Amino acid sequence: MAKKKRKANQEEQVTTTAVALDERDQRTLERIQALADHVIQAAKARKDPYIDIPARTLSNVYFNKKKRFIEMGKAKNRRHLFNLAQAKSYMQTMLVASGCKRLIEQGKTTSIRGLFYLLKHTIEGTKEETFATQEECDPIIEDVEVTLNALREELHVYATNRGAMVGEITIVDSGDEIDCTRMGSGGYAIPSIVEPNVIQFVKCDAKFVLHVEKDTVWRRFNEDKFWKKHKCILTHGMGQPPRGVRRLLHRLHYELGLPIYCLLDNDPWGYYIYSVIKQGSINLAYESQRMAIPEARFLGLRSFDFERCGLSESVTIALTEADRKRAKQIMEYPWFKHKKAWQDEIKKLLDNGFKLEVEALISKDISYVTEVYAPQRLRDGDWLD
Repeated sequence: MAKKKRKANQEEQVTTTAVALDERDQRTLERIQALADHVIQAAKARKDPYIDIPARTLSNVYFNKKKRFIEMGKAKNRRHLFNLAQAKSYMQTMLVASGCKRLIEQGKTTSIRGLFYLLKHTIEGTKEETFATQEECDPIIEDVEVTLNALREELHVYATNRGAMVGEITIVDSGDEIDCTRMGSGGYAIPSIVEPNVIQFVKCDAKFVLHVEKDTVWRRFNEDKFWKKHKCILTHGMGQPPRGVRRLLHRLHYELGLPIYCLLDNDPWGYYIYSVIKQGSINLAYESQRMAIPEARFLGLRSFDFERCGLSESVTIALTEADRKRAKQIMEYPWFKHKKAWQDEIKKLLDNGFKLEVEALISKDISYVTEVYAPQRLRDGDWLD
């Protein structure tokens, strides 16, 4: 009996042992505790507890012309505990905050999926689940982020790794020194959490960063050792770059002063990816100040490249009606609307009636994009801003 009791005590110690918190974690923890304090204060005053959550809607987003990125407005949605229609989401919000508090205090991280399972259980005395599905949990995590004005990564929650980096930089990742010139064909896998307490820049000989849209194009640049010939860093985000990749690009630009060039497909999706890197995401407007890079430049692929590069019609892809509609929407983005070069670019896409992938340049030569296209654009300063 004594052994069982001793074992239970040991298990309890493992799950409750706290760690020393750095300044960032302490600040985040204080914000979470303030949410709990509000409930206590409301209870003592016999009032209905509530949470004011900044509205993550298109109508509450605007383009800050001075800062040159998307910001969230001041509109908020009030979520009450004693409102029957809001009680569940209120409790879910507090539950997510509680789970993040536990992670921070223990100095551990988990995935979005992991947090879902950490918090998922049947409420005692009922058949009601705290979260029925992952899709029910995800927006609550975002609610907590925006309410606390904290990056998801500051809440010790991460997403799946997507993206890689190679080139003239040495970093320390969680205490391990990594030379990104010696990462082989796969490169360094960019993690979801890239904050300074996780990743530190040790040495950088790069002159710029070239971010390409897809892994296939990135591999061509890596295999041809473009980063070595041109003293740069190569990154990709497997299409729409995840938050970890965007945050790392932001740090490389602002902390190391490296220009960011984007080599993306000639289609509305490529334009949108550039827009997100440059001005921020409408859905994540509250994170723009820590992710947007207004100085980022669009290196290509361009609508005028079909003629300039002498490409054949066999590499073109016909625009769909959805493509046309999306392109016209992007033309109206405030940060593109008054730029003649961008208006000409998108109009040319529509006039062409087709889109082009960066891989289309392979039809010229397997290494045309690394030996001719990109070097010439960089040398001539031929990009869109």
